[in-house]
Amino acid sequence: MPGRTHHTVKTQRSTTPVRASELTGRAWLNTGDRQLDLEALRGKIVVLDFWSFCCINCLHVLDELRPLEEKYSDVLVTVGVHSPKFEHEADPDALAAAVDRYEITHPVLDDPELKTWDAYTARAWPTLVVLDPEGYIVAHLSGEGHVQGLESLVEELVAEHDAKGTLHRGDGPYVPRPRPEGDLRFPGKSVRLPDGSFLVTDTGHHRLVQLEDDLTTVRRAIGSGTKGWADGPADAARFNEPQGVALLPESVRATVGYDLIVADTVNHRLRGVELSTGKVRTLAGNGVQRLLDDARARGVDPNEIPADAAPTDVALSSPWDVLWSTAADTLVIAMAGTHQLFSFDPRSGQVAVLAGTGDEGLRDGAASESWFAQPSGLAQDSSGTVWVADSESSALRRVRFDESGAVSSVDSPIGEGLFDFGFRDGAADQARLQHCLGVAVLPDNSVAIADTYNGAIRRYDPSTNEVSTLTRGLAEPSGVILDDADEQPVMVVVEANAHRLVRVPVPKDAQTVDEGAAQMQRKRTPIAPGALDLVVRFSAPTGQKLDTRWGDPTQLKVSSSPAEALLEGDGTAQGLTRTLRLADGVTEGVLHITARAAACDGSPDGEIPEHAACHLYQQDWGIPFTVSEDAESELTLELRGLD
Repeated sequence: MPGRTHHTVKTQRSTTPVRASELTGRAWLNTGDRQLDLEALRGKIVVLDFWSFCCINCLHVLDELRPLEEKYSDVLVTVGVHSPKFEHEADPDALAAAVDRYEITHPVLDDPELKTWDAYTARAWPTLVVLDPEGYIVAHLSGEGHVQGLESLVEELVAEHDAKGTLHRGDGPYVPRPRPEGDLRFPGKSVRLPDGSFLVTDTGHHRLVQLEDDLTTVRRAIGSGTKGWADGPADAARFNEPQGVALLPESVRATVGYDLIVADTVNHRLRGVELSTGKVRTLAGNGVQRLLDDARARGVDPNEIPADAAPTDVALSSPWDVLWSTAADTLVIAMAGTHQLFSFDPRSGQVAVLAGTGDEGLRDGAASESWFAQPSGLAQDSSGTVWVADSESSALRRVRFDESGAVSSVDSPIGEGLFDFGFRDGAADQARLQHCLGVAVLPDNSVAIADTYNGAIRRYDPSTNEVSTLTRGLAEPSGVILDDADEQPVMVVVEANAHRLVRVPVPKDAQTVDEGAAQMQRKRTPIAPGALDLVVRFSAPTGQKLDTRWGDPTQLKVSSSPAEALLEGDGTAQGLTRTLRLADGVTEGVLHITARAAACDGSPDGEIPEHAACHLYQQDWGIPFTVSEDAESELTLELRGLD
């Protein structure tokens, strides 16, 4: 039952400055072992980027900030504050590998105990906090898509502090880390080719590599190895952190004229590759991340893709894996950036949403009602059922199809939700994974799972509903495929952080491991019992206006875990405020909140032109809470707030 709604929009910075808290953590990376503090950053505009390396939205923000960092390199310093969600992310070696993997070119503070996170009251990944050259907080932003507003703010701060004499120009404190050499760098996924060789996405080198059967000898590379986007011959084509790769059925290959489809993740595109020549072409995606969609300006549902839309005009968002579905007779795409499954028919070029609402979480049911959380790995069994490694919910999802090829149901044999993980075998409803990225179906129709943050390959047996461990001690396995279906089958595992592919026999007797179940340890927000006023602040960037042409352009979606914790206020309604009412006797839980706001570029007179570029701002929060009589009865969140 939705409560009262109205807009809460601040358009100017507060006249009461708030001094930034000190940056506290375990260690610094990308500083040449120098320990930084706020005093060392005085005179610079500072963007604190609270991130975790598991989070696709955080990875989007890393790329959004790169042009800003380059343009204002003499006045702006980004500081990545790494605030881990999963236990594995608190490992300093794992963090160092992630900094290298994502080519981060700014200082990073390792904050495993969330001390700086708590000091700045961050509640979501990603969160951006902007400090002025005098060390005062001037903006607090949640989610992604804020770079245009950030640039306007930086321009204002440069002008203001140039005039005051408090802006210091010059190089920042970034010191690059040494870059190791090798044939592969953080590989993502692989596929076995008809001639027995293997094609692997060499993600860190932004290319594809064809390996001989020995998994080490390089036959050829496809892609120049330079980050970017370019079609053409093998030595000139460019990719940007490619991940999944799928071999098309022979009949489809003959029709479309290419053999492989690659999920070109950071380019937000699908690419086609001819094996005979290595020629690369773009199949789908316009290179614009789907978060910044102008669908609302056209008056249509962002999840509705017109059947006649040209595939290269459709916006995608971080496609992470691809699979040819025999049941649906189309390509299935794990669209990590929008928490959905998409489809792409290479014969017609049609792109469609296959399952998932776009909300991040774990919810089973019909295709149009299900929630995913960064789906990252795909496989199918002999019946045509598609298995999904749903990484952020540490879940194994099962997608079934009806006779028409449409999704009939989604369910979760393993997984509890966004904040539950661990390393536990046994009954599937009690088993736990930790940020799984890959899946493969074994000859007996059991499912091998690349349990990435546990460094293991796990196994789910649908016939017994039991989970076991096939092998462990791997360095972030990101993909797994079946290599041999003989008496003792063999898997080929992509071991991302060891920069290699490795063969692993499937043991006849699997291990049973129980190192426990865990929940993300994050400070719970105290809230008062009874009525709670929820307020999400949003301020449209300079040059944009809220898009009111079709009514209220803001929306809140609210639910809770457990579901019975909320008596009133759950559901979806327009507006950025809501009155929630907790049930009597509730002592703690999690509030799941999604806020959206649509804004468009305005003309100088304040009107929105007919064909203006429009932007959808969205953030999902999962807020652990505890009920306290002394707590505030208002919860304020920042979608885009200026202080």
